[in-house]
Amino acid sequence: MSWRRSTFLLPLLIALLSGAGLIVALFGDGAWDMLSWLGLGIPAVLGCWPLLLGGKRSRQPTAAARRTE
Repeated sequence: MSWRRSTFLLPLLIALLSGAGLIVALFGDGAWDMLSWLGLGIPAVLGCWPLLLGGKRSRQPTAAARRTE
């Protein structure tokens, strides 16, 4: 099973990255600040990505949807 087909793998990775970013932000200083920005910024960008794409990407109908048409 690929990571794209897994229901929980990608959200789990995003949650782990966010948690690591929060812990680094709480306990780190100096260069750790940059890691905390990355750890908290990447999940924020991934969450906003569909909003930034808007309606530019059209979805192809699935095989089941094509059979009902």
